[in-house]
Amino acid sequence: MKIVFLDRDGVINKYPGDRLYVTSLRKFRFLPRAKQAIALLSKAGYKIFVASNQAGVGKGAYAQKTLDSITTKMLEDIEQAGGKITKVYYCTHRKEACCSCRKPKPGLLKKAAREFKVNLKEAYFVGDTIRDVLTAHAVGAKSVLILSGKEKLSNQKNWEAKPDFVFKDLLAAAEFLIKK
Repeated sequence: MKIVFLDRDGVINKYPGDRLYVTSLRKFRFLPRAKQAIALLSKAGYKIFVASNQAGVGKGAYAQKTLDSITTKMLEDIEQAGGKITKVYYCTHRKEACCSCRKPKPGLLKKAAREFKVNLKEAYFVGDTIRDVLTAHAVGAKSVLILSGKEKLSNQKNWEAKPDFVFKDLLAAAEFLIKK
């Protein structure tokens, strides 16, 4: 089974900025080529999961209901473009909660692995932060860092973990995964 996990903000949609959240449907903007990338992965037989921290809910910046409507619209738009997300996993806890599902802890990936009988050592995790790289490494998945969100290549000397692969965006990563 071919598996890929995607972070949301900075991978699928425009990164809102440090300590900022996508608090409404109006503020959710797909990154260029993201829907195309997800469609390519879907057509190539990948099961695609989203694993994302959404602490804005836990902090009261926006409601769970708002997150649900953003997710529903995101999934609809992806399907209209020919893609399919198998399931979306969010951690809505604040950092202080020290829960096992808040990345870089691998709880969201482990939950998907249990629910869908996924071998995480054969999976890829595509994210835009070193936290995503650490999440992948925690379960033995391959880490793919893309530079369409928070992280910049110029900051490489400060990275606490080295990604297995680096690409400019999700489409470049998808094209690579399909060739593998």
